[in-house]
Formats: sequence, C-alpha cells, structure tokens
Amino acid sequence: MSGDLPPTVRLANDIAAQFVHRRDSDAAVQEIAGHVRSFWEPRMITELLAAVDGGAPALDPLALRAARLLR
Repeated sequence: MSGDLPPTVRLANDIAAQFVHRRDSDAAVQEIAGHVRSFWEPRMITELLAAVDGGAPALDPLALRAARLLR
C-alpha cells in the first residue's frame, strides 16, 4: 500500500513514525514541521500541501498537523 502513496506523503509519514512515542505532543508536530522546512525543497512542500488540500487520507495525523504549520 505504501507504494501507492505520493512520495511526499510517504516521507512525511516516515518522519511522523519517529515520533510515535509522542503522539499527542505539540512539540512533536513543531519538530516535524521544522524538519520539513529545513530539509525539503520548496517543490516537495508544495506537493505535500497539495496532497493535504486533496484530503490526504493516508497522511499520518501528526504529519497532517505539521503540514498545516507549513502554510
């Protein structure tokens, strides 16, 4: 199933998986957003936000919250 995901959604989910022990943490969401801002190229962020705008049902809830901070 993960092969069917857009690459940016898969990558965002992979990052969020590193914070599984902090599922309800606002700090985790901030760290995920910070990582994306620091290491992703703008085109990747644009693609992730397009996936969010399209509903992104497969996006991890932490990754979704982090993506919303990228706007």
